[in-house]
Amino acid sequence: MTTVESGGGVRQRSRAIIERRILAAAEAVFAESGFSGATTSEIAKRAAIPKANLHYYFRTKEELYQRVLTNIVEIWLHTADMITPEADPAEALAHYIEAKILSARDRPLASRVFANEIIHGSPMLSTFLSTELRDWVEAKSKVIRGWIAAGRMREVDPKHLFFMIWATTQTYADFASQIAAVLGREGLSAMDYRTASRQVADIVIRGCGIEPNKS
Repeated sequence: MTTVESGGGVRQRSRAIIERRILAAAEAVFAESGFSGATTSEIAKRAAIPKANLHYYFRTKEELYQRVLTNIVEIWLHTADMITPEADPAEALAHYIEAKILSARDRPLASRVFANEIIHGSPMLSTFLSTELRDWVEAKSKVIRGWIAAGRMREVDPKHLFFMIWATTQTYADFASQIAAVLGREGLSAMDYRTASRQVADIVIRGCGIEPNKS
């Protein structure tokens, strides 16, 4: 028996598809040109829609840029979902690092948009950085302090541990061309990302005084 989709359902699905096209195009243009250099005309062109249609979904360039940034940080924050009090520290940290490396592989332009925003003083993200991100880091740091107190890892500064992981993993997006050139490749391969993920995780986990899992 075939279910007939309602008109509202079709419209919602169509809207979601167009929004995804706009956001993908915006991510690319903002990564290439920065916020100030990007134009909604170019974004609409990349999305293959009239400029008027773009402004139907996103009224201003600022609103579109904010949405792109929000999507990026939401993805990144969820990569650490396994860092919980009851989790195995080696598994949780390895999963987090792997997820960040895969994000660098799959969403390099998103990482560059974020990096450009930070380099320019975080004009659109300053409130988020000092509220939601700060609270997130504090919550995850509390988990790590609990692991330390329980003798499950050696004493480290949890916040600086996160800063180090961010810097190490995001370099595979922001500086991928540099890494590829040094490796003598036109671009990074799936194996390069797997190697990076394993090595970064091994160094971080051993540095935290945790014996890596053998699996």
